Amino acid sequence: MNLNNLRPAKGAVKRNDSRKGRGQATGQGGTAGRGHKGQKSRSGYSKKIGFEGGQMPLQRRVPKFGFTNINRKEYAGVNLDTLQEYVDAGRLKDEVTIESLIENRLVGKNDLVKILGRGELKAKLKVSAHKFTGTAKQAIESAGGEAVTL
Repeated sequence: MNLNNLRPAKGAVKRNDSRKGRGQATGQGGTAGRGHKGQKSRSGYSKKIGFEGGQMPLQRRVPKFGFTNINRKEYAGVNLDTLQEYVDAGRLKDEVTIESLIENRLVGKNDLVKILGRGELKAKLKVSAHKFTGTAKQAIESAGGEAVTL
């Protein structure tokens, strides 16, 4: 075997040299493989997303219920065990602010922050956040720290 006689394996390369709808000799003349008449044979045809051939689409069959409160506030949660991990690693010192949480990528810059009570906190921290759960506030204060609501 030499470089001059390398070839792809038989059947590995498929080539379609014919252009559709360019005369009867191509075998695709006339209708260009689209069949006769009907919406799909026309130019500009596009099927809508979720279209089921006229059957009632799934998103319209399924019942809707409840409502979405447009004034809902979403909070990014940070647990106590996460804070303790960051203190142990030396990433957080004795004061935890929104800026320090953003710096450590625990929350985004536009997030409202809520401190949650999972895990246990041993470090004495002054934590500033928008909200605290009852257990989180209690755990921070029992460790000798301070919970400041913004």
